Amino acid sequence: MLSTIALDTQVLRPGLCTGCGACQGLCPYWGSVDGRTVCFFDCERTDGRCQRFCPRMPTDLDALRKQFFPEETILPEIGPFLGLYLTRAADESIRSKAQHGGSMTALVELALKEGFIDAAALTRSQGGLNPEGVLAVTAEEVRACSGSSFQVPPTLAVLNKALKEDRFHSIGVVGTPCKTLAVYKMKANPLPENDNHAGNIGMVFGLFCGWGLDWDGLNDLALKHADPTKVSHVDIPPSKYHSLELRTGAETVSVNLDEVTPLVRSGCHYCTDMTAEFADLSVGGARSADGWDVDRKWNQVIVRSEKGEQLLKTAREKGVLEFKEVPESGLEKLKGASMGKRRNGEKHFAAPKK
Repeated sequence: MLSTIALDTQVLRPGLCTGCGACQGLCPYWGSVDGRTVCFFDCERTDGRCQRFCPRMPTDLDALRKQFFPEETILPEIGPFLGLYLTRAADESIRSKAQHGGSMTALVELALKEGFIDAAALTRSQGGLNPEGVLAVTAEEVRACSGSSFQVPPTLAVLNKALKEDRFHSIGVVGTPCKTLAVYKMKANPLPENDNHAGNIGMVFGLFCGWGLDWDGLNDLALKHADPTKVSHVDIPPSKYHSLELRTGAETVSVNLDEVTPLVRSGCHYCTDMTAEFADLSVGGARSADGWDVDRKWNQVIVRSEKGEQLLKTAREKGVLEFKEVPESGLEKLKGASMGKRRNGEKHFAAPKK
């Protein structure tokens, strides 16, 4: 067995930590300060949940996929796959506050209403800055989490706390690929002598992700270009725009991506998953021939499980989501982008930064 100290020496110190929070909320030894995971005390346990759940500790990903998904549904480029859709929230009030089409907010809200889940571990931010993990139990609380942040809060610490309390028995989780992988490691690695109640995880909602940014660095960047208290939205358009957008009211400030890329968290360079392959549903920004002005108002949704398929079907039947046809080349382009990130992550693992 490995010592839990290995989490510090093999993940935290080499810069592999994703800041997901999977190691937090379990004991007093691990915590977070402004998006940075902190090991407060050495631990002499030879095994522990923090080590088992960490998405950067060694994992047999193929075995984990096959444990939870039918092998015949697994595509080598994007993982479990039952269908690709272009959707947006039918409710314009959801779309107006969303990162793109508001599909994630609408789906989580519907999942709560229809009993797929009884709570949701989400990320809430202040216009895309200074996010925090929260547990939502009402539609209003879900809507308060609309929009995205490129800073990474330890949202899974909130999930761990809720699981430990054993108050909810079908908790939904929304997270980036590192977070959803950690959740499936929770589901696969119960400790009989100290149950983490992972059976109370009801659904997993994945977010497409390119990378996260240094917490303080993004705050400083926002301060340089805008009034951070007025920032209502942070976004990164397709690569041809080479920019990060800060929306302040009716004005949008474009920041050259050359100022942004040095802020990418070191652990993100090692990520090999763009589309959150360990999830029931995965949601990202749309890409089509219609162009960014249209695509920014829609989402791509990958269905990965029967439960995810049922929720999307319910969303269609009840008019919660609007659908439009996926371009013929949509799936192949998504596969190509996903493989690009996978190759980049594998390259960094093969030659880690000193």
